Amino acid sequence: MKEAYVYIMSSKRNGTLYVGVTSDLVKRVYEHKAGIIDGFTKRYRIGVLVYYEMHESIMNAIEREKQLKKWNRDWKIAIIEKFNPTWQDLYDSITQ
Repeated sequence: MKEAYVYIMSSKRNGTLYVGVTSDLVKRVYEHKAGIIDGFTKRYRIGVLVYYEMHESIMNAIEREKQLKKWNRDWKIAIIEKFNPTWQDLYDSITQ
């Protein structure tokens, strides 16, 4: 089985958040950053990868994405700050 990822992107520190799922994290984050795909992230200029987690299957990742999308904003911010306290853009770290 191919691994899959759940990720959170932000417009800036404590800005607008987006939760997504993908089987190709590097490609998908690039698409968000470049504004290639019309939608929420392009409209709100969300281009900073602030959190991600890997799952063993796309089904597990989708379940986790649904869970995170139901969380309130404070819970999402808490998980981001535990994983990435400075809200650094993690894109460079996943492309190396």
